[in-house]
Amino acid sequence: MTQFRPCIDLHEGRVKQIVGGTLDSESSGLKTNFVSDKPSAWFAELYAENKLGGGHVIKLGPGNDEAAESALASYPGGLQIGGGINATNAAEWLDKGASHVIATSTLFSSDGHFQEKTLADLVAAAGREKLVIDLSCRRSGNGWTVAMNRWQTLTDLEVTHEVLDHLCAHCDEFLIHAADVEGKCEGIDTELVAYLGAWGKCPITYAGGAASLADLEQVAALSNDTIDLTIGSALDIFGGSGATFADCVAFNRR
Repeated sequence: MTQFRPCIDLHEGRVKQIVGGTLDSESSGLKTNFVSDKPSAWFAELYAENKLGGGHVIKLGPGNDEAAESALASYPGGLQIGGGINATNAAEWLDKGASHVIATSTLFSSDGHFQEKTLADLVAAAGREKLVIDLSCRRSGNGWTVAMNRWQTLTDLEVTHEVLDHLCAHCDEFLIHAADVEGKCEGIDTELVAYLGAWGKCPITYAGGAASLADLEQVAALSNDTIDLTIGSALDIFGGSGATFADCVAFNRR
């Protein structure tokens, strides 16, 4: 059944909610919805207390390792880690308490070409059952194209059922941010959710645009209860007013 999945987005060592499409490499034009005065561990402990599994910690750029380590230590085995993950450091992050490592940009060359050998190396380092492949994407043409480098660079990999078929043999689940609507609280990309739900062969967590608790119901309906949803900027613990954390926890217990 569709579940609410929590998140901890880290930028410059602090928990933030950022409009995804503005997160360029120099942080020029960056639009931030929320900056917490609480440490990452506070959020991790809250998720642990409410038995919320499968959440993700995303390191958006440098300077976030300490905060990430603190979150993982506060909820061992309860959080996934993404941002700068590769075959060299994957096992280290698992040892630090992550349930899974999330791979994004490392799977592509600098010019955005998908690299099969890099994926094989990462599977060898982390184990298929401990790997989440991030296919966060932006709209392009008639579909969606995977974006890397904090969602700024389009790759040569399209989000299609055929691509999902191929990659699911190498990972435990997918994380898919709809970068064009990420952080805007204007609603989810319903076409993308429906497209992913029509595939439905392994766990998928969708993030991007969720504005209220009703989006959880909508994701459940569009995906036939196969896709989980992350709510970020709209959530009260991140300064939002569209959804309360308590209601999201209750949704998972329905």
